This record gives sequence, C-alpha cells and structure tokens, in this order.
Amino acid sequence: MIADIKKSAEQKMRKTVDTLKTDLAKIRTGRAHPGILDHIKVDYYGTPSPIPQVSSVALIDAKTISVTPWDRKMTPAIEKAIRDSDLGLNPAAMGESVRVPMPALTEERRKDLIKVVRHEGENARVAVRNVRRDAIHQLKDLVKQKKVSEDEERRAEDEMQKLTDRSIADIDKLLQQKESDLMAV
Repeated sequence: MIADIKKSAEQKMRKTVDTLKTDLAKIRTGRAHPGILDHIKVDYYGTPSPIPQVSSVALIDAKTISVTPWDRKMTPAIEKAIRDSDLGLNPAAMGESVRVPMPALTEERRKDLIKVVRHEGENARVAVRNVRRDAIHQLKDLVKQKKVSEDEERRAEDEMQKLTDRSIADIDKLLQQKESDLMAV
C-alpha cells in the first residue's frame, strides 16, 4: 500500500515536471525552436490539427523556422494560423513552404517573459507540494486504520520529502535554463 502511494506520487510529480517543460517550450526566446508551433492548430479539411501533424517543421537557421505542408493547398491556412496565434510571429509564404522569422526580443519583453517563467515555475512547485501533502495524508489514514506502523509511515514520509526535493530541484533547473535562454542576446 505504501509502495502504491509512493509510485502514484512519483508519477504525478514527474508529470508536473514534464508539463512545465512543455509550457516553457511554448515561451519563445530570441532563438527559433520547432516546438514553438506545436500548439497552433490549423483547419485540415474540417479537422483542427496541430501544425506538426500536417507538415514538416524544420530550422533553417538560428532565427528562422521552415514549415513545409504535406498538402500544397494547406500553405495559406498554415500561414494564417501562425499569424493569428498568440506568438506575435509574422510568417511569409515562400513557394510551397512557409518561413517564420523570429523577431528579436526587447529587454522589456525579456523581463516580462521571465516573470511568466517564474510564475509557471511557482505553479509547478505548488503542484508538487500538493502531491506530497495528499500522499502524506493517505499515509496518515493508513496509520489510523492500523494497516501500517508509525515507523513505516515516518520512513515513507521521509522518502516523499526526498522525492519532492528532487522534483523541485528539477523544476529549478528548468527555470534556470529558460531564464538564461531568455537573457541571451
């Protein structure tokens, strides 16, 4: 029973860290990153589909992304979807493909993005702590029901704390990397 609680908590904490990774990937730095277009959906014959499912996305250079649709008729729709997205990008159709240049970030915009990154990080930390709290609550219930001893519960709590510390360290490392990416000119 204790092993199930620990396993469940570990999976939830890992999922929280993975979610933070994907959320941080959406926050654009000055450099081009093909994953930045992953959440943009384009109307593919009546079905909203993510851009990577209807085209190949590649980097031309450090500041330009190339999107080549598998169906040539999709080029204008992809260009419009990228332009209408919340990323503030200005794509240009070049024959069969769409080029997406990444504009340089201003100092003020970088600071705003760092605030957003820190907020996302704090939300992830809170989520990890909530998982720990719930797991410890479940352990205490097991002690009340006399299914485990207090010593076993205490050891499991210590392991939960170590798991929490590791997850928060991972979150901090991700935030540090993203902040240094944002501040790099």
